[in-house]
Amino acid sequence: MTRPTDGNGAASLRPVERLEALILVDNVHDALSSNPEHVRNETQCLMAAGMREVSGEAICCAHWGWSVLLTLHVNGARRTLLLDAGPEAYSIERNAERLGVDYGAVEALVLSHGHLDHSGGLVRAVELVRAARTDGALPCYLHPGMFRKRGMKLPTGQVLPLADVCTPEELRQAGADPVVTDEPQLPLDGLCWVSGEIPRVTPYEKGLPPHVRRNDADSDWEPDPLIMDERFLAVHVQDKGLIVFSSCSHAGIVNVLTEARRAFPDVPLHAAMGGLHLSGAAIEPIIPDTVRDLAQFDLRWIVPCHCTGWRAVTALANAFGEERIAPGAVGKEFTF
Repeated sequence: MTRPTDGNGAASLRPVERLEALILVDNVHDALSSNPEHVRNETQCLMAAGMREVSGEAICCAHWGWSVLLTLHVNGARRTLLLDAGPEAYSIERNAERLGVDYGAVEALVLSHGHLDHSGGLVRAVELVRAARTDGALPCYLHPGMFRKRGMKLPTGQVLPLADVCTPEELRQAGADPVVTDEPQLPLDGLCWVSGEIPRVTPYEKGLPPHVRRNDADSDWEPDPLIMDERFLAVHVQDKGLIVFSSCSHAGIVNVLTEARRAFPDVPLHAAMGGLHLSGAAIEPIIPDTVRDLAQFDLRWIVPCHCTGWRAVTALANAFGEERIAPGAVGKEFTF
């Protein structure tokens, strides 16, 4: 058994035999590029779900945000968790329907952090699960820091507010059982691990510099670059190692993987998948440092998605080659 070393007591992360990660929402649509053997492209996934003719109505839509459906195989059983839900109800409902997602199989949901591009479709996702499965608990894992008002400070000094994150009460009314805590959690009876707050140890990963927050409508905007409510999710696939899902990596992907290695020192890191948030003029200068330091983890696969940005994807491909870089896109399914 793999025991976290983060004060999580006797709880253990149980290994699984296989993991499938189906991207339901992503900024990118790419049904044509060739892929490694362990990746099915959108067209293959759509055909498996019943598509017989390509049309605009039949294919997935790209949308700014991220959502991934995780299916874990262990002892002949399938366990399913939804990580994030994209920016609004439309894209996750539309894409999931076309990809043949069985919402009745979803046993838990995790919101990685409190930004609209990951939370906007969460209430609708809960409703879809409850419409397909009315029995049993439906835990939804949330960090207490997700619910403050947030915004982006523009170069002019103006603050552009971000849409609010759905509240625990809204999720409860939709049929979920909110679990609001900053402590590490073990969904699906210990088959997944949701981290606690991620320590910031590198000198260059400084979050999202223009990001601001305020605690209520009457308070002033204050800097909030670190976005400390963001957490990552990890799954241990036997004979391979730890698969780390870092939805937006505001903590910095090197900080994320450093914490994963600290928490599970006896399990090799096999893959990192998700948004690496290396796009934007304020963050792109750290791409060389990030690429350099990623080498220390000896990852078999890096799957850049969502907010990684083309400059970072190019730099990663140049550094590690196609043998280790497999970019994500909406409708793709990765098997580990």
